[in-house]
Amino acid sequence: MKESLLTPRAARTMFRDGTARPTTGWCSAYTQVNLIAVPADWAEDVALFCRRNPKPCPLLDVTGPGARSTALAPGADLRTDLPRYRVWENGVLVDEPGDVVTHWRDDMVSFLIGCSFTFESALRGAGVPLRHVDQGRNVAMYRTNRYCRPAGRLWGPVVVSMRPVPARLVGAAVRVSARMPGVHGGPVHIGSPAALGIADLDRPDYGDPVRAEPGDIPVFWACGVTPQAALMASRPPFAITHAPGYMFITDIRDTDHQVA
Repeated sequence: MKESLLTPRAARTMFRDGTARPTTGWCSAYTQVNLIAVPADWAEDVALFCRRNPKPCPLLDVTGPGARSTALAPGADLRTDLPRYRVWENGVLVDEPGDVVTHWRDDMVSFLIGCSFTFESALRGAGVPLRHVDQGRNVAMYRTNRYCRPAGRLWGPVVVSMRPVPARLVGAAVRVSARMPGVHGGPVHIGSPAALGIADLDRPDYGDPVRAEPGDIPVFWACGVTPQAALMASRPPFAITHAPGYMFITDIRDTDHQVA
């Protein structure tokens, strides 16, 4: 089965039935998003955090309190239709289940945040290899020494995803991703990981280490796992998120995010 050829609805059904795999390379040409759901009394802090930090937190939809669905995928259930979730209490990860039906609360407000997996089809189309997909791995993600603008009670570091790109294709990767600002846009850094405070690319904070090929340069994009790092730093009493790399696949086309 080629996961890239699945429809979003078919993929969500597989996840609801128990499939738990990173979604990079799934449902080619459809938008993937990060999920963060918090009690209503924390929702304004999260909304302001996203507004103040649009590069790592490009907000695509916000639900009403207790809502289980999103306009990005009518009929889908945010409690069951991701392949893996994370449940947080006081900033501590307490569970990583396949669904959050028993954890869901009637006051939960969900934020759907753009994901760089969305522009990977365009990178492929421009001839840029995706080393993590080719190696059957999750993308590598790292906490950096850069900090977001705080908002209310939320603060924390910027998280980035890294893709090794052949030097001759870095310009193409920049141009292609920059056309999609709603899903992080162009890179935030190219080259030395030390400039971001990353000591060892082989030890990502989230995801899997990805093997570079000779001539590759590490290219870093802002990542929607940033709000999870903020949860760990800010310690709200309760929150639900996706597991890094295990995204919600929407019915929105990737091309809907392209700008001229």
